[in-house]
Amino acid sequence: MTNGIDPSLLLDNYKPPERKTGNQILGKDDFLKILLAQLQNQDPLNPMEDKEFIAQMASFSSLEQMINISSMLERFMQTQTNQALLHYSEWIGKNVYWQEDGNTKSGIVKSVSQKDNQIFLELDNGTTIEASLVVKVESK
Repeated sequence: MTNGIDPSLLLDNYKPPERKTGNQILGKDDFLKILLAQLQNQDPLNPMEDKEFIAQMASFSSLEQMINISSMLERFMQTQTNQALLHYSEWIGKNVYWQEDGNTKSGIVKSVSQKDNQIFLELDNGTTIEASLVVKVESK
């Protein structure tokens, strides 16, 4: 007689269902809506104290600054990616060496391209490699 317990019933295999309730990220517009609703629905006999309101406005200001920093950082990263493409374009016409399967291989760079924030080198022999694999660059 064998034990006939279905493996899907084991606790290790249990995956709770995902709850989906819209956007998981609150932005500054959402924060302002919450603050406005809070102000509209406050008890007129016990209004929000100035300290609480100032603290919430300070939180909003911090949130706005973090969003601004995040967008500036994204622009900076895009600029750096463009700079990398420009930097690697200097390798066109040069011989590059890389390791593959324990062997050193080489080829002359014909063109440089970018995809998904990675730089690729197309060589004169038709091979395409990631620029990060290159261990040596030399003039022809």
